[in-house]
This record gives sequence, structure tokens and C-alpha cells, in this order.
Amino acid sequence: MHFTRMLLHLLRSRRRPAQDIWDDYSLPLRVLPTEIDIFMHVNNGMYFSIMDLGRIDLMVRSGVWNALRDKGWSGVVSAETISFRKSLKLGQRYSVETKIIGIDERAVYFEHRIVVDGEIYARAFVATRLLSENGTVSKDEAIEVFGPPPAGLELPEWIHDWRLHNSLPSSRRPASHSWA
Repeated sequence: MHFTRMLLHLLRSRRRPAQDIWDDYSLPLRVLPTEIDIFMHVNNGMYFSIMDLGRIDLMVRSGVWNALRDKGWSGVVSAETISFRKSLKLGQRYSVETKIIGIDERAVYFEHRIVVDGEIYARAFVATRLLSENGTVSKDEAIEVFGPPPAGLELPEWIHDWRLHNSLPSSRRPASHSWA
């Protein structure tokens, strides 16, 4: 179901007004029956899937989606964290507010907010690596496609600490499992 919804929003975003990639984006949605759990609110794991739609909307409406596809690049989430305040209920209207908060040599960082009537219900930070056939796309290559970030846009220091302390070894190095 999520794949179908992603394709639907990919097409819908093409018909929405264009914006600059560095703008704030708002995607209005409604809680679907497929998104709730037995407690009749949105399942915690579903929030990240919903936020995928916000990133797709941003990429398509900014024109970056086509540029990435032309270059053969793709994006993959490398880290994410979320905090919850209130639950979304079946049928409730809300919006996914999305913006890029910065870029470093490893990732593009997004902030997502689930908002109901101007109030934040949940907030997440997502690090997304851009990949080419040669590996991770550099910051300079990404900025060539995205355009220069607005003056003064710098990642908060805690994001660097979070990435450092939350990351796993490279896929080229072993990552043995042991609870000891």
C-alpha cells in the first residue's frame, strides 16, 4: 500500500506549485485506515513512511527529483530520529511540514513535522545519503544540483554528534552482532 501511495503522491506533487528546494513545504493529508494500529491511532512506525511523502513532495516540486533521476542518483535514509507529542486518529486531517536543514559530506538533513491546526504532534530528523554509481555524492555535487544553501544555514551541532554516535560501521567493514 505504501508503494502505491508514494506513486500517487509523486504524480500529485507534479501538479502542485513549484517551490525552491530551500523553502518550507507543506503536504496536507488525512489519516487512512491502513495507517492505524489496534489502539486506533497512527502506528509509530508509519510516521516515517508518511514523512517519505513530504520528502518526495519537496524533491518533485523543487525540480530536484528530475535532476537526480537524470544523473542516475538515488537517496537512501541513513539515520532518523523522532519525538512524539500527540497521536493522530483515524480520519484526522494534518500536514507534513518538511524542510532541508543542511548538508554535510555524508548526507542531506531534513526536518519533518506532523502538524494539526498549527500544533506539532511529532517531529523527526532524517539524514539521507545521495548515491551515484560511484558511491556517496559529495556535498559540492549535491549543491550543484540543489543550488547554494541560504546564507546562515548551518546544521545544529547536535546533528553532527547524533550522526557520529548513532552511526554503524560502513557496509564495507564488519558489523558483528553481540550483546556482550
